[in-house]
Amino acid sequence: MAAATCHSPARFTVSCSSTSLAAPGRPLRVAVVGGGPAGASAAEALASAGAQAFLLERNPSGAKPCGGAIPLCMLDEFAIPRDLIDRRVTRMRILSPSNLVADFSRALPPGAHIPMLRREVLDSFLRTRAADAGAQLVPGLVTSLSVPAGPTDPYLVHYISSEPGQGQGRGVLEVDAVVGADGANSRVAREVGAGDYTTAIAFQERVRLPDAAMGYYDDLAEMYVGGDVSPDFYGWVFPKCDHVAVGTGTVRAKPEIKRFQAGIRARAGPKIAGGRVVKVEAHPIPEHPRPRRVVGRVALVGDAAGYVTRCSGEGIYFAAKSGRMCGQAMAEEWARTGGVTEAGLRRGYLRRWDDEFLLMFRFLDLLQQVFYAGNAGREALVEMCADEYVQRRTFESYLYKRMVAGEPWGDLKLLWRTVASMVRCGVIGREVDRLRRVELQARELRV
Repeated sequence: MAAATCHSPARFTVSCSSTSLAAPGRPLRVAVVGGGPAGASAAEALASAGAQAFLLERNPSGAKPCGGAIPLCMLDEFAIPRDLIDRRVTRMRILSPSNLVADFSRALPPGAHIPMLRREVLDSFLRTRAADAGAQLVPGLVTSLSVPAGPTDPYLVHYISSEPGQGQGRGVLEVDAVVGADGANSRVAREVGAGDYTTAIAFQERVRLPDAAMGYYDDLAEMYVGGDVSPDFYGWVFPKCDHVAVGTGTVRAKPEIKRFQAGIRARAGPKIAGGRVVKVEAHPIPEHPRPRRVVGRVALVGDAAGYVTRCSGEGIYFAAKSGRMCGQAMAEEWARTGGVTEAGLRRGYLRRWDDEFLLMFRFLDLLQQVFYAGNAGREALVEMCADEYVQRRTFESYLYKRMVAGEPWGDLKLLWRTVASMVRCGVIGREVDRLRRVELQARELRV
């Protein structure tokens, strides 16, 4: 499948002037730093509302390492063309440390699936659509941000051009507001003192399999849990157009990421045998929201804001959603008052975001703490995932991004089964840990 073509306008420089923030008769000017789903969606929302949006992306041909799964509702909500989808996953398997398998597909609604995309294809499409809406794409690396002295002074965004054929010329953008969509290592967040947060590292190999092996993963995604693949996350094998993405992530043991990657490859074993690694990727991902997501007229979205769920590692939908919400909030306040303010962004963006998603993030944080702390919890998690009620509740929440009220009797039975699983799997988990230690000692002796 051919990737969408990214439009790149000529490099330009906007010089600094004493233009007032609320100058009558001119559009809102916003620099959106980062061209992933968050930045592209923010730029599209701003440009569609008549704002002058500058979308800065240092590497338009690149893409963040990512499993590539998106919820079904995103296709319609963000008008994603169906031909961008690599695979439609209808079968999901979760494997415990002892290789107990839970088929997580029995409660999938009829006709539903989990779309799998490549980030380079999705990101390029979203940037092109933002440009079609009127955003100006600026290939360049942001180097610094000059913060205004007063509430009506402009921000100055300094960047180095990365546009092919233009050399590394320096440019400056003078804008009324800034959207930081530049990932976990956000330059924008550092420039405005938005505070630090914990990050994980995601490591992924793209593996091209023989035809027979690729056929096995045609509509199947696998997730592996266990201390051998990650001490606090999971490993995955997700199907793409002509390869599978094999990866893992961790917060607590980043220096050991290659050992965990070897663990997921060993667990997948014969199913990916004969495959050829065509690309190796690694990238930080946030573990929780940043302490300050709005500072002055600067708003953070996507990974820069920390919008990745801890239990599942999902971030694409939340990135696009936060970017759109933020862009709309800026445009609406400008249309109403002729300015953009921190109070207005907190009201129009952060409050809306927290009202819609804060409970979901806290719930998934709790699940991560309970079930990823050790192999006993992971065994219990997989056992629970085989339950049809759990699957139905999960799909209702994941596919359509809404927290659905449970059934009182069903929730009570689920609580009892959870406690029973944790007790029973404690024995299994301890035995798995013991066997892993024995295996590790045997390897050390052989060396």
